[in-house]
Amino acid sequence: MTAQTLVDAVVVGLGPGGEETAGLLGEAGWDVAGVEAGLVGGECPYWGCVPSKTMVRAAGLLAEGRRIPGMAGTAMVHPEYGPVARAVRRATAGWDDAAAVERLTVRGVRVLRGTGRLTGRDEVTVTGPDGRESVLRASRAIVLAVGGEPVVPAVPGLTATPFWTSREAVEATAAPESLLVLGGGSVGLEIGQAFGRFGTAVAVVEGAPRLLPREEPEAGDLLMRVLTEDGLEVHAGNPLTGVDHGPKGFTAWCERGERLTAERLLVAVGRRVDPSRLGVGVLDVDPDVPALPVDDRMRVVPPARGVPGVWAVGDATGRGAYTHLALRQASVAVGDILGAAGRGAADDEAGGAHGEVPEAIPGTVPGAVPAAGRSRAEYHAVPRVTFTDPEIGAVGRTEAEARERGLPVRTGFADVATSARGRIHRVGNAGFVKLVADTDEGVLVGATAAGPCGGEVLGALTVAVHARVPLETLRATVWAYPTFHRVIGAALEDLGP
Repeated sequence: MTAQTLVDAVVVGLGPGGEETAGLLGEAGWDVAGVEAGLVGGECPYWGCVPSKTMVRAAGLLAEGRRIPGMAGTAMVHPEYGPVARAVRRATAGWDDAAAVERLTVRGVRVLRGTGRLTGRDEVTVTGPDGRESVLRASRAIVLAVGGEPVVPAVPGLTATPFWTSREAVEATAAPESLLVLGGGSVGLEIGQAFGRFGTAVAVVEGAPRLLPREEPEAGDLLMRVLTEDGLEVHAGNPLTGVDHGPKGFTAWCERGERLTAERLLVAVGRRVDPSRLGVGVLDVDPDVPALPVDDRMRVVPPARGVPGVWAVGDATGRGAYTHLALRQASVAVGDILGAAGRGAADDEAGGAHGEVPEAIPGTVPGAVPAAGRSRAEYHAVPRVTFTDPEIGAVGRTEAEARERGLPVRTGFADVATSARGRIHRVGNAGFVKLVADTDEGVLVGATAAGPCGGEVLGALTVAVHARVPLETLRATVWAYPTFHRVIGAALEDLGP
């Protein structure tokens, strides 16, 4: 007979959102079981955010060294990838999650290795690494927080080759002589530019007409120009039609007939969650949906009398594969879970008590558990940053998205290079600020900050979009001189009254 364990809550997937959810519930005194098939912490600390930005930081130092001539004397730069590989290994603890497991254990969570699948409304069956199964019965809550897997496009011949995903790229101990990057999104461009600055010959292939196809066209055009100047070969609007691999490496063919060769090929066209492997059919959820349907309290299925609710956070919700968003969703979900535990089903259906749930960030003071309440998840101002040089920070809707929704749109634009700080910065000063305003409401609905520190300049714009700060208030704001963020003021002037 399969062993069964009764707990208060089960969290399936211990990436950033799942880890935070499990930890907060554990701190609230709940008996929590967390299920993870890979490393506790997920993609971000081991193959994503942290190690990739370690690579980007090192590559940026090389770029700055090469900018010294004409600005501050002379300099000779000799790239060496070994220190970067060692820094990545330190940052990831050698891809060992022992510290993360201990961190969760201290917060009151028991960690189970394996894959979790719903086999009942209140039941998760865990298949361990040895193939043995155990059953967890949740009396209060189940939270689905699984991450995505890399998408492998249907390019003839590709799956038969030893291509890289971001994992292999991050784990590399040496920069390849040449690299073909399939995908002109954030991951491909960050890694491609980083390796390029260490001497790798890099070619980027993007099927869409421009790089960063989901962002403002000005951002893609800017990166096309800067990356080309940086020595990268960029093929936009020219998808691959075939791939082969042999003793001399990879050979790929583009739609327009180009033949590309490289030692390594990086596939970076996005990630996808497969809800069907979670057994969501028992919840009457179509297993073929691309993401789990959730409400603004992160509920897939609300709790009922004697039956726990099911919540989802992170990549599985389809709202964006961002660590910061997963953490916010975790805070909202935990607040609702704790509130549901203190309410009857009738109270819940009637609306219950309302209260704002504070943000919860890993590493803050233990016991900082969200108050039981009804904070709602919002997605109109989720920030996103591409850590290329120049950085591309964006929040809210693009101009095209706003127009597609029928909003009365006006835009403002200002160039970074011609600003006071841009002229001081001189080399490496390419960038812009673009604002997208709803003229009926008198607020910003989107913004992009590209350039040096673009992700930091984005902070002020994120607050403006999130809080729906009136344009008249933004125009009255005093922007420090000479800073990059002062370009926001110039863009507001261009936006007009």
